[in-house]
Order: sequence, then C-alpha cells, then structure tokens
Amino acid sequence: MIEILNDTELARAKVTGALVADILQALKARSTVGTNLLEIDGWTRDMIVAAGAESCYVDYEPSFGRGPFGHYICTSVNDAVLHGMPHDYALADGDLLSLDLAVAKDGVAADAAISFVVGDTQPPESLAMIDATQRALRAGIAAARPGARIGDLSHAIGEVLTAAGYPINTEFGGHGIGSTMHQDPHIPNTGRPGRGYTLRPGLLLALEPWIMADTAQLITDADGWTLRSATGSRTVHSEHTIAVTADGAEILTLPTPR
Repeated sequence: MIEILNDTELARAKVTGALVADILQALKARSTVGTNLLEIDGWTRDMIVAAGAESCYVDYEPSFGRGPFGHYICTSVNDAVLHGMPHDYALADGDLLSLDLAVAKDGVAADAAISFVVGDTQPPESLAMIDATQRALRAGIAAARPGARIGDLSHAIGEVLTAAGYPINTEFGGHGIGSTMHQDPHIPNTGRPGRGYTLRPGLLLALEPWIMADTAQLITDADGWTLRSATGSRTVHSEHTIAVTADGAEILTLPTPR
C-alpha cells in the first residue's frame, strides 16, 4: 500500500514527527553509563502515553520477527544494528547505541533513528560510521522531490556509504509510512537511478541508511528480533521521516526548537 496524504494529514504527520524526535533526544540525554536498556524502554513508554500517542512496536508482528515485539523502542548496542529488543543490559563507557522509534498519533505514524556513543570514550571509527550514515541520509533527502524515483534516493544514499568504504545490505532499508508504520515502497540503501516508484507531493518516506563496519551479512539473535553483524563489528543506524512536497522534501522528525 502507498498512501498520499492530504494537507490535514500532513499537518498531523508534522506533530507526530516532532514527538518522535523529541523523545529520541530526551532518551539520548538520559542514556549514560550504567543506564539499563529496560529503563530506556520504560521512559519511552511513559513519554508516548503522556503525549496521547500509540506505540507502533508493542503489538507489531511482521514475518521477519518472532511474535509481537512487546517493547516501545528498538535499542541496538555495538554489533546489533536493527530491531534490537530491550533487555537487561547496563550501558558501558564507549558503547555505540542506536535508538529506533516509531509512534502514531491522530492516525499518522512517524519513524526515526539516532546513533551515538555513550560516555567519555568516543572511538573515532564509531564516530566516522555515524557521520557516514548522517551524510548518506542528507543525500537521500536532497534527492527526494516530485518526479524523482525511488532509485534516485537509493543511489544517492549508496554513493555516500560506498565512498566511505562500508558494505551495504539491501534486505532492510527505508519504506513508505503514513497511517501505518511500514508501507510500500521499499527503499534500499543502494540502487540504480531512474528506477522504481515516482515520488509525488504528499508521500511520506522513512529513509534509513544503516551500516556494519566490515560486512553486509546479518545474523539474528535467539530473541528472534535483534539483528547483528555476522562478524561482530560495530554498526550504525540513522533515520528520518520526510514528506515529499512541491518544493522538495521536508524533514518531519526534527526536534522542537527550544
């Protein structure tokens, strides 16, 4: 399913997007050495409930997972990159943490992810990976405009990641979003320009470059959800929800200005 949102729905999407971004920034500020992943999940639940919103994750049961996810946020640490299930783990100095959050409010969903290093130890290799995904995300967003094709966005993202020297996995990538979290079209993190669905104003997309330091192969944890690099190398995930407008792309998952 591909949805094209009207002006009223787009206004709601902006509210949802800002909520997702604000929650992620609050969680980043609170996630310090010693913070337990289950604490992060609880904080997320409390903020979603306080905002009168709904989790897109708790009851989510897709074909690639094992049963309902059962948590409010994905917490992926070090070699975990996607769908990290919160569990009893206290963050250590130098851990590379990715937080992925999708929330629905007033019938419209938004999805975003951030990665950051916890504590005082800031490994340069980890910071370089974060920078690469953020630059790739900006490139994908810059390519999003009416008349462009999905392959144009994928190509722009892939060019940045490849130039930075990272392998690219295409099993999971960006996606359409609207009244539900995961919709068509699928947006791989590399591709050929001029191919795929043609973008139109009112289309919402979640772009999400993610990388593993030295492999494109994933393995799945015993929990049936958490995806890790097959080599144990570190991983990074960056994501924004955008709206295609007549003038290009508008990022919906930016924090509320303070």
